[in-house]
Amino acid sequence: MTGLPVAKPGQIIGLLGGSFDPPHEGHVHITKAALKRFGLDRLWWLVSPGNPLKQDGPAPLAERMQAATAMMQHPRVIVTDIEAHMGTRYTAQTLAALHRRYTGVRFVWLMGADNLAQFHRWQDWQWIMETVPIGVVARPGDRMSARMSKAAKVYAQARVPGRAAHILGRLDAPAWAFVNLPMSDQSSTAIRQRGEW
Repeated sequence: MTGLPVAKPGQIIGLLGGSFDPPHEGHVHITKAALKRFGLDRLWWLVSPGNPLKQDGPAPLAERMQAATAMMQHPRVIVTDIEAHMGTRYTAQTLAALHRRYTGVRFVWLMGADNLAQFHRWQDWQWIMETVPIGVVARPGDRMSARMSKAAKVYAQARVPGRAAHILGRLDAPAWAFVNLPMSDQSSTAIRQRGEW
């Protein structure tokens, strides 16, 4: 979906940002699990114009949007290029713009455990932690580095037990939950390296 998705005050919406270069079944798996485990009403795939932490640019946005829309078929999931429309490049900028635009909507930022491990390198990462609850889903091999990360240590008191993760979206930030899932080991990098994208 190009443009701005519709959201109503009071809704709990998960945000899964990324380049989706390319989207794959691992993204779908994480999405379906996050809807259930974090008690989300809706989930948006934020297909980004580009990732500031990656040196090489992704495939054209239109291609990635088309592939993501074809891949993610679920009535409660919207694939959107909203960041391109809002002109935001960093997660903190995107969240600030979403809060201004969607008054009363409760957002939950979603990430893989690999992102939590290096979250302290993100621009304004502490502001992000203080602004929205964060749902972390474990990917193979990333559990220990995520749990020992700077962000996990600084915000240890804000961690919500996995068994209470379903109320994450109703909590005020800082709040984060870490859930272990039977994970897909697919990665966009590996797909590109095999020449399949």
